[in-house]
Amino acid sequence: MIGEVIELEVGNFAHGGHCVARIDGRVVFVRHTLPGERIRARVTGSGGGGKFLRADAIEILEASPDRVTPPCSFAGVCGGCDWQHASLTAQRRSKESIVRELLRKSVSTEILESFTVHAVDGDVDGLGWRTRVRFAVDAEGHAGLRLHRSHDVLTIDRCLIAHPAITALDITAEVWPQAREVLAVAPSIGEALARADPRHTGTRVLEKAAGREWKVDFTGFWQVHPGAADALVNVVGDFAQPTKGEHILDLYSGVGLFAGAFAENVGVGGRIDAVEVDAGACANARRNLHDLPFVHLHHADVLEWLRVKATKRADIVILDPPRTGCGPAGVKAIVRLRPRVIVYVACDPAPLARDLAAFAEHGWKVDEIVGLDMFPMTQHLECVVRLTHHESAAVPT
Repeated sequence: MIGEVIELEVGNFAHGGHCVARIDGRVVFVRHTLPGERIRARVTGSGGGGKFLRADAIEILEASPDRVTPPCSFAGVCGGCDWQHASLTAQRRSKESIVRELLRKSVSTEILESFTVHAVDGDVDGLGWRTRVRFAVDAEGHAGLRLHRSHDVLTIDRCLIAHPAITALDITAEVWPQAREVLAVAPSIGEALARADPRHTGTRVLEKAAGREWKVDFTGFWQVHPGAADALVNVVGDFAQPTKGEHILDLYSGVGLFAGAFAENVGVGGRIDAVEVDAGACANARRNLHDLPFVHLHHADVLEWLRVKATKRADIVILDPPRTGCGPAGVKAIVRLRPRVIVYVACDPAPLARDLAAFAEHGWKVDEIVGLDMFPMTQHLECVVRLTHHESAAVPT
């Protein structure tokens, strides 16, 4: 059936940058379309032992009013963007719909009905925001981007979601002999840089967020949207409301963004323990937070550190785990600390749904959830969740 062209009536948005359609009793996850459209699509694959199909729209027979002309000529071919054919309003509505569907079993209807995905400062019409871009390089040394679900390299003249400073480097016009990739970084302070096959060589860039400057390894992690770091700090701070003398656990702390942002709130009478498994990120955090003696940095696996930690209590837990989430074991270890509030930052709503269900089993409820559109034109978003404990629920031992 792969390669066959089929006609479909398109249904709702689905997690993963698709919409859902059906044919002959089977689900079809179809790209480049919108709910309510009638399309012709080419089958590109299957999954679940043949229980579902994947397809790409190739002709729009009846278009949605939310459909727009993609600004990029490579949209629909390049694997970097999922939603250039949709208005930004429709893109954010799709993300809201997906989050509501995934979280409906663990979050109250009232909270989900008020859930909104917000724009983040620093891009124009969803373009020009990506400050870190990894270009793949083909066998002839030409830089480009990967095709969707493929290792093949699409050579391009420019990427419209790349930051203008990266575009100005003109990476795709050069030849990169024997390179496998080129990393380009446009920091918030200083000139943009590009390196072929970069390694941890000591090159650092300077970022600014939360009223501080941050030296970060060129190959290290920093939020790719120029407004993302401050947006996250603002929402997390609103949810946590840290005050003088409190104890914060900053789990999966990276380069220490939240620890540095909220140090002044807890003051010298308070304490922040920041835990991160990545050695490079911990080194960056030590470099950036050396002026804050009440911030304690721990290079450790979060679950292992929670298992052997000296502290038995914390006032605030902030966790920003990788895409896979923190898992049931992490949830159980966190709730044993009996914090007054937990703030969970999630980059994938599916693992978030699993973890919120686990928190609910221990008596924790979601008070508020905010979506940040830190990755316009793509399926991705960031969610920030505030959880508090039901007083009548037992704390696990």
